[in-house]
Amino acid sequence: MTGPVEYRTDARPSAAEYIDAVRRSGLGERLPVDDPALMQAALDASDVVVTAWDGGRLVGFLRAVTDFALICYLQELGVDAAHQRDGIGLALQREMRALLGPHCKIRVSEAPGAAGYYGRHGYTCHDRSWELLPGQPLV
Repeated sequence: MTGPVEYRTDARPSAAEYIDAVRRSGLGERLPVDDPALMQAALDASDVVVTAWDGGRLVGFLRAVTDFALICYLQELGVDAAHQRDGIGLALQREMRALLGPHCKIRVSEAPGAAGYYGRHGYTCHDRSWELLPGQPLV
């Protein structure tokens, strides 16, 4: 790191900055990083975007959708591979949590590369989740 990491909730990165950070975090294989317009739409529609900056470089990010009262779905949490294990991921989650109401639960789907991460940090595992893929009809 070049200096202290700055955490921000008041400014969103551009799609290009976000995609670059997603790729450096290892999440690039799970997200449509080859579609900047789609990534920008996801950023624009997110209720919460928390970022971590090392100088002018985005080194950590968190994106969530929430009603701020009952439930918050943490969509992505990523840290540049060169900065992982520096506490940035936890700091991003703390920044997000400070924006939520006192009764608001946080839910997240664990990425394959993050196996065990959330359990080590106080999350409880639940197995009652379902997914409907794009284009898949409701029957």
